[in-house]
Amino acid sequence: MTIDDGTSGTQHTPAASESALWGPQRRNFTLGLILVITLAAFEAMGIGTALPTIVREWHAEQWYSWPFTIFMAASAIGTVVAGRFSDRIGPAVPLLVAMPTFAAGLVLAGIAPDMSVLLVARALQGSGAGAQIVALYVLIARVYPERDRPAAFGALSASWVVPALVGPVVAGALTEHVGWRWVFLGLAPLMLVGAALLVPTVRRLGSAGEAAAPGSARLPLAAVGAAAGTVGLNWAAQRISGAENSGGIPLPVLAVGLAAALVLVPSLRVLLPRGTGTGRPGIPVMVLARGLLAGVFFSAQAFVPLILSVVHGYSPTAAGIPLTVGSLGWTVGALWQSRRPDVRREHVVATGLGLVAVAVVGLVLIAPAWGPAWAVFLLWSVGGVGMGIGVASTSVRVLALSAADRRGFHSSALQISDMLGQALLVGLGGVLVAALATPDTPTAGVVALNLALGCIALLGAVRVFRSADTGTTAGASDSAEQR
Repeated sequence: MTIDDGTSGTQHTPAASESALWGPQRRNFTLGLILVITLAAFEAMGIGTALPTIVREWHAEQWYSWPFTIFMAASAIGTVVAGRFSDRIGPAVPLLVAMPTFAAGLVLAGIAPDMSVLLVARALQGSGAGAQIVALYVLIARVYPERDRPAAFGALSASWVVPALVGPVVAGALTEHVGWRWVFLGLAPLMLVGAALLVPTVRRLGSAGEAAAPGSARLPLAAVGAAAGTVGLNWAAQRISGAENSGGIPLPVLAVGLAAALVLVPSLRVLLPRGTGTGRPGIPVMVLARGLLAGVFFSAQAFVPLILSVVHGYSPTAAGIPLTVGSLGWTVGALWQSRRPDVRREHVVATGLGLVAVAVVGLVLIAPAWGPAWAVFLLWSVGGVGMGIGVASTSVRVLALSAADRRGFHSSALQISDMLGQALLVGLGGVLVAALATPDTPTAGVVALNLALGCIALLGAVRVFRSADTGTTAGASDSAEQR
């Protein structure tokens, strides 16, 4: 690996002895940052645990997937709107609106009398979560000098460790012994504590913004289009998966899928930097890599519990352990990259994609009944490490290459690529597995899917690695593009 010669940030650089995260000027912000992300992670883990009880209580089983779908669509809109306003007026207002919005969504979910109100609550939570992560990215660029940003993103990843380990257990205990409503209500007051810790730094550094680039008024409309297109494609993919073994795919399902794609494509041309689809060096290839990392990893992970339970006879609890192992590996990778601020980020991201590819292709060995099921724990720890070093490094590199008036746009592009990569590849993966296998014998479909995902990750790794040869400023011109 080579050494990154990117320029330093504009912030005051602390003395060498000052902690990157816990110096006097950053201590409260770092603590608030970790608390807010930890609470969001607990909510993400808790909803999956509590939802089966919720839908049974309301006899709303047909709506099971919609709390996740609505959250994702609202998050896409919140992400883009917050990015636009962070560039125009600074990240303070988007963040200070996003956190109470998220907390209000938690309270509304906790008192919801039926599924319709819960869906409104999930929309509030999604828009708040999407907006706050983009605003926090922009603030990270203002609070921490460039050399310290890997440590900040390492802390973000580490914030998911405790929720990943105990979140489902805590949510399950609350649901069983106290009531599922406290999965939401118990987090709301803590979110306000996190906001209080962030406010001093936000007031000091978050109010100044830059003029919006011409044409940026299209961003909110494009965000709505991307959200609608993603939801439509997911809906169509689910119906196609269910129809593969029932004699045919209904024409209305195909029509919805086609209409969703026609809406999604032009929206992404507005929401993502030019050259993202082709992996142009600089910011575009980092945005593309983010989508590939998320899409490949989570698509493969979606079928790990299925293979372990159906093919190898694991209990539901045991089949979920590799997911926790992957989360721990993710944290290890994120902390590793945080201690190497001078390493060229393109090389780190390419390595992350390579590790994910190795892990995903390795899952082919455990898909058959004769495969060594125990190997999944090793493989998914490797995949988690790849995600930890790769995801954090895409954020670090994009902020380093972004002009001050484009950090919000590029941060939102990273999040959109992440969400879209997951939505598309998980949906298409479900279609492929359904076409080649049955729920009782999923091996053939899962093998084909993992081989395809592994090839995608390897091709992405090669593209990212080669992009490093063009120089550290390649692609930075996108920061100044006038849309």
